[in-house]
Amino acid sequence: MQLYAQTRARRCRQVLADLTALVLVALAVRFALAVHEGIMLLAEPGRKVEDAGGSLASGLGNAGDAASNVPLIGGVLKRPLQSAAEAGQGLSDAGQSMQDVVGRVADLTAFALIVFSVGLVLVLWLPPRVRWIRRSARIRELHEAPGGADLLALRALTGPVKDLASVPVPAGGLADAWRRGDERAIGDLAALALRQAGLRG
Repeated sequence: MQLYAQTRARRCRQVLADLTALVLVALAVRFALAVHEGIMLLAEPGRKVEDAGGSLASGLGNAGDAASNVPLIGGVLKRPLQSAAEAGQGLSDAGQSMQDVVGRVADLTAFALIVFSVGLVLVLWLPPRVRWIRRSARIRELHEAPGGADLLALRALTGPVKDLASVPVPAGGLADAWRRGDERAIGDLAALALRQAGLRG
C-alpha cells in the first residue's frame, strides 16, 4: 500500500497536508484545554464560599461546644450556635456543588470542542488521503496487468492537454500512435498517467 506519492511535488503536498492536519489537531486540543481552564476560573467563587462556609461551621461548632460547658444555660446557648454551624456547613456544601457543576461544564465544553475540531479536520483531510491511496493502488494494479499500459495511455490522452506537452509526439500524433499500438508512444503515455497520479513506472 502506497501512503505517499513517488513524485516529489505531490509527495511534498501530501506531507504538508498531513503536517497541517497534525498542527490543527494540536491547536484544537490546546484551545479546548485553554477554554477548560477559563471556565474553571468560574469555580473560584464556589471555592471561596466552601472555605468561608467551612470556617464558619467550624467556628460556630467550636463555640457551641464551648457554650455547652456554661452552667445552667449551656444547652440553651449551644442550640442556636449548632443551628448556625449547620447553616454554615450547608453554605460550604453549596460552594462544593457549584464547583462540581462548573467542573462538569468545563469538561463537557472541552470534550465537545475537541471532538468537533478534530472531527472537522479529519473530514477535510482524511477522505482525500484515503481516495489517493486507493486510486494509486488501482492504477498500480492496472499498470501491472496485461494490457494495462494501453488503458493508462488512453487515460493520459483523455487527461489535461497541457500534460501531453511533455510526451514526444510521433508522426501522425499521439492518438494515432495509440490506435496503431505504437509501444513507445503507449509507454510514454502510460508513464505520464502514472506521473499524473504521483507514481513512477
